[in-house]
Amino acid sequence: MDILHEILVFLHLIGFAALFGGLFVQLRSDARVVNAAMFHGILTQVLTGLLIVGVLEGMDEGPDSIKVGVKLVVAIVIAVLVVANRKKPALPNGLFFGLLGLTALNVGVAVFWN
Repeated sequence: MDILHEILVFLHLIGFAALFGGLFVQLRSDARVVNAAMFHGILTQVLTGLLIVGVLEGMDEGPDSIKVGVKLVVAIVIAVLVVANRKKPALPNGLFFGLLGLTALNVGVAVFWN
């Protein structure tokens, strides 16, 4: 079970890298869009996050339910915003920086919430 957990965490981090990288490369662009990296990154994050919680429950380690809930809500908000704006020709600056902030918030919760 430990190796499955480690593989899922690895994939979860790749999802974060894709999402954040997809946002970060557009910081200096004039027309910011939801790119494939952002779309697939957030979907990977949500799926692997849920699987990680399931594996931890199976290992009797019981993750912090409040922390998981906060991370899930933030991830769902990001996913909804990404999917809803996927076909638009450009994102408004507020939405773009909101997505960047929510992504940073989600990793901050993961790192700093003990």
